[in-house]
Amino acid sequence: MKKTRLIIGCGYLGLRVAQTWISAGDQVFALTRNEENGAKFQELGITPVIADVTNPQTLTDLPSCDTVLFAVGFDRKSDHSIEAVYVQGLQNVIDYMEIPPQQFIYISSTGVYGDAGGDLVNEQTMCEPKRPGGKACLTAERFLLFHPQFAQNAVILRLAGIYGPGRIPRSRDLQNQVPIPTPGDGALNLIHVEDAVDAVQLVTDAPVQSHIYNVSDGSAVVRREYYQHLAQLLDAPDPVFKDPEPDSPAAFRAQSDRQIDNGLFVSDYAFKPRYPSYREGLAAIVANEAELGTVD
Repeated sequence: MKKTRLIIGCGYLGLRVAQTWISAGDQVFALTRNEENGAKFQELGITPVIADVTNPQTLTDLPSCDTVLFAVGFDRKSDHSIEAVYVQGLQNVIDYMEIPPQQFIYISSTGVYGDAGGDLVNEQTMCEPKRPGGKACLTAERFLLFHPQFAQNAVILRLAGIYGPGRIPRSRDLQNQVPIPTPGDGALNLIHVEDAVDAVQLVTDAPVQSHIYNVSDGSAVVRREYYQHLAQLLDAPDPVFKDPEPDSPAAFRAQSDRQIDNGLFVSDYAFKPRYPSYREGLAAIVANEAELGTVD
């Protein structure tokens, strides 16, 4: 049966989810702040809603839908703080929804855990984020989970680092022998964007249940190994590392060493990543981009 879906944050992940839902015959709405993006959405079969999560006055005409996907990213060039976008933005949206959806999917981050000294963390691990993004995500999660009308139909997906076509961090730096501002040790936790889309679809197709899930490929890798492998795929020199600038995003990331346990999501949703590790994912992306002539 045809469903109505609303995507708030129709970017790298959200746009791919929208295309999956449209292919299934669903009606998809998506928030955008400008008319130009709205026109692009229309060309793709998405009904645009011109609104801004940080401006409550623009949210008065949100459509009532079966499913809401909140996948807002943070633009570092924005005049707004990350708290204004992630936390107040979520609160604004919920305040202006007249009818709670059958399902509210919130895209969070494994950054909520902070540093674990390289240990495995699961959904029961205490959250002690140090980075602003992790703190904002955790505050937004708690607001949603304790909301009297929305909590019962909320599902929170804590995604590991998303990579995919057009998004392989540091590939150009490797090719140009630019030192990478991060220590070579410490774990990277990743999820291919296609697997992230599959995760959202699995939740969408399942009976509504309220829970928090870690979503990763389940194959954490030491940073040095990841960049060495990527360099080999790109026929680039071995990576060179340097200490990141103090208080920079890279420095905060370097201080967070943990391995993400995705076992609960695998168990509850029979999640089987198409790309079970970065090796399969990077190989597919690099091969495809080489064929298209778009490798950095």
